[in-house]
Amino acid sequence: MSDSNTTQSRAGIQVIARAAAILRTLKDNQTGLSLGQIAERVDLPRSTVQRIVGALQTERLVMFDASGRGLRLGPELHALADATRHNIVEHCRPLLSDLSQRTGETADLSALRGNVMVFLDQVPGAHRLRTESSVGEVFPLTTSANGRACLASLPPEDARKLVTKEWITRELNGDPGEFLARLDTIRRDGIAYDLDEHTDGISAAGIAFRDWSGDLHAISVPVPSTRFEAQRSKIEAAIRHVATRVQKVMSVSD
Repeated sequence: MSDSNTTQSRAGIQVIARAAAILRTLKDNQTGLSLGQIAERVDLPRSTVQRIVGALQTERLVMFDASGRGLRLGPELHALADATRHNIVEHCRPLLSDLSQRTGETADLSALRGNVMVFLDQVPGAHRLRTESSVGEVFPLTTSANGRACLASLPPEDARKLVTKEWITRELNGDPGEFLARLDTIRRDGIAYDLDEHTDGISAAGIAFRDWSGDLHAISVPVPSTRFEAQRSKIEAAIRHVATRVQKVMSVSD
């Protein structure tokens, strides 16, 4: 490759990296940002940001907010995100099936969306008495195994903000500081638990992982509490096995 081609290739890679930085900045500031605010956050000249944003607008990856609050992520990016969500379900379905077969229990896939967990997929267990949740159903973060697993996977300050918000909005009892300390245990152990804390009569264990775009998801096993302790060691072993497999799936498909 000639020096000119090498230079062009590096310049192209740099533009892509800068465009990605702009998109991530808008993802973290979904109420909208001005060109100047974006330039400040990504540490680039305003003229450079304007040029890249113009190209992103042409591809409908960013758009100006109708209310005049600045630039936001565009409809094409949301369409790509929807395709990714379908893809994650497709890739994780065999893992859920394996987990359900190993435990005989229901296996769930959910995603962290803002300040809630949203169920994406489920493989029912083999028992007559089993737990079921609907796709699209929303669970809180602090009282569910999947939510706790995701909280423990966040930077501590981000987790603290979400916990504090949920503690206030849901008027939860107990000490939020004590709950945050419990997240340290989950970080060390890798598995989060919900022992009758979200729904009476149901206990669960879950693990969290990041997909190819960095979004947090969780795989969990909800079980009627009457048999949870008897099944606990089997569930833990199966979840750890799936945790290893899901990391391989994410890295191979990256």
